[in-house]
Amino acid sequence: QVQLVESGGGLVQPGGSLRLSCAASGRAFSSYVMSWYRQAPGKARELVAASTSAGGGTNYADSVKGRFTISRDNDKNTVYLQMNSLKPEDTAVYYCNARLIFEVYWGQGTQVTVSS
Repeated sequence: QVQLVESGGGLVQPGGSLRLSCAASGRAFSSYVMSWYRQAPGKARELVAASTSAGGGTNYADSVKGRFTISRDNDKNTVYLQMNSLKPEDTAVYYCNARLIFEVYWGQGTQVTVSS
């Protein structure tokens, strides 16, 4: 069983930055694919960024490429999402996700609001 706790959300002006963190409990964190998803009001949940369990591979939604960076610290069982040049359309609840074959876990979500 893996528990995920996100933090770092908040209100930021357009063009600003935020860093989200997701702390994971449980074993074998380094084996999990760790991802960030987001869900805006009235929209489906979408993948924002993912970090593979080995080799340091990452992938991003086209809408955030060049602005967001996902990283992980396997010693601290934590995954991060650095968000720069934020836009109002980035406003959403951001969820941390851990996946290993058929195991899938979600955090409770953290609100990010980009507004002037």
